[in-house]
This record gives sequence, structure tokens and C-alpha cells, in this order.
Amino acid sequence: MRLLLVCSSGGHFKGLFQLRPFWGKHQRTWVTFDTATTRAALEDETVTWAHSPTNRNLPNLIRNALLSWRVLRTPKPDVILSTGAGVAVPFLIIGKLMGCRTIFVESITRIETLSLSARLALPFLDVLYVHWPQLQTRFPRAELISVPSDTQSAAGGGGYR
Repeated sequence: MRLLLVCSSGGHFKGLFQLRPFWGKHQRTWVTFDTATTRAALEDETVTWAHSPTNRNLPNLIRNALLSWRVLRTPKPDVILSTGAGVAVPFLIIGKLMGCRTIFVESITRIETLSLSARLALPFLDVLYVHWPQLQTRFPRAELISVPSDTQSAAGGGGYR
């Protein structure tokens, strides 16, 4: 399976990188921002550097939309997997329109509302994963993934697994 892993730097990158037991088994390309952390972690990976910042930056949204068109054409991935944020939106939308499966893993910090990037991409997602039953209640189409019990306690969560 060919994967396209798309995320912003920082916590979004850390979250996606922690899914290595899944993506490490597949052919993959990364799209993220060029930082010292991402450059070091991805030195042996295939990477396309996206344009940053993306928050409320229309020129970079356009640049990343054009970048997504170019990246998604050759070779087209089977699945686009993202943890957000803004950089993911054009890749998920254009990828879905091109026939890719699209998966978004919402941030563990989102307990009751979806992030803006998840809300924008939602109509184009095959799967939306959330960490909290409160969020799944508001978005029944979302699939619930478990949270380690120590994280639930720290965040004031219930105790489900």
C-alpha cells in the first residue's frame, strides 16, 4: 500500500510519527514543514516540504493546494493519513477527489469539538478517528480510538479503553 502522510510540524508531527507501527510497514511519502525536528526524524524518508505557516495564510493555502496536486499525481497514494492541521486540508480534499482513501486522526486535545482542519476536511474523509466519546457523540460517523488510562486521568476523561 502506498501512503501519503501529511501533517504540520510540532504536536501534529509527533502524533503521526507515533503511528510508525502502522505506516512503517508500507511504502510512504511525507508532507510536512521543514524544521530541525522533522528534518532529523525523516532523514531516511521520502519527504516533500510544505509551505508554512498555514493558519489564515491564503498564499500558502494556494501554494499547498498546488503542491498537493503535484504530489498526488505521481505516484498516486492509496491512502492519505493525516493528524492535521491546515496543511492537510488541500491534500485530503484533492486526494479524495482523485480517488484516494482519506483518514484523519483528530488531536487528543479535541474533547468536545473538532479542529478547523477536521471540520473542513470532514466531507472528504473516509475515516475520522477521535479519542473521546463526547466527540464521537457529536460526530457519530467518527470512529473512537482508545486513550491510555493515564492520559484520560490527566485530561479529566472517563476511564474507557
